[in-house]
Amino acid sequence: MLNNLGVVLFRPKFSENVGSAARAMANMGCRDLVLVDPQDFDPGRARALATAKGQEILETMRVVPDLAQALAPYEAVYGTTARTGGWRKGLLTAETAARRGVETLRQGGRVALLFGPEDKGLTNDETKVCSRLVTIPTDAEATSLNLAQAALLVLYEFLKASRATPAPAAFEPGSRQATFDERESLFAALRETLLAVDFLKADNPDYWMLPVRSFVERIRLKRAEFNLLMGVCRQVRWAVGQRDKAQPGQGRDGQGAA
Repeated sequence: MLNNLGVVLFRPKFSENVGSAARAMANMGCRDLVLVDPQDFDPGRARALATAKGQEILETMRVVPDLAQALAPYEAVYGTTARTGGWRKGLLTAETAARRGVETLRQGGRVALLFGPEDKGLTNDETKVCSRLVTIPTDAEATSLNLAQAALLVLYEFLKASRATPAPAAFEPGSRQATFDERESLFAALRETLLAVDFLKADNPDYWMLPVRSFVERIRLKRAEFNLLMGVCRQVRWAVGQRDKAQPGQGRDGQGAA
């Protein structure tokens, strides 16, 4: 059931934690491990903490240079955070994230669990690419969890949910969720389109795109809906281009250029 669940470790600092995370994955029946730009990774130190089954996961893990490449094939990305406030709102518990993630898995989609570096966790820019954020309740005096411990807790909830969730009706291939790569393409198209119609403020469009991204992630966009919105963006940009051709020398506010 957890074959399509991946654990993505972003810039892990300690090889021992990678090995311990691989052991936790083996315990919970998850085998897809991805390292993103690991810091001074030592396979020997990782293997020492992985045990035999975890070592099998280390042998097949992927190592990639950036987050976009790591997350590209997944339909849903759940990022973990101990910090709250600002744009880190609507946080899910691991239990709730697991129920939602298992639903995606049962529909044939792929889900990633994203963990940040041990010392800093995920930055605001890195959390922006997540479908939802997950937090694990802790004592207020000690909120930071060891990387492998956090992975084990979240994976445990996914294993429980996979055994408790009833199988749905037959899966329709065309109803799969849009992947991370597809959603990033859509966000780029929306950004260009909304700038063209003066909906976004040109001085800081990425900031004003944040609520748009949040909305799209909440609705769990399907591939057919992705195609629809991409088509709308293309048509709007074409219409803006036709307007500009018909009114040469006119600014977006309809006034002549100085």
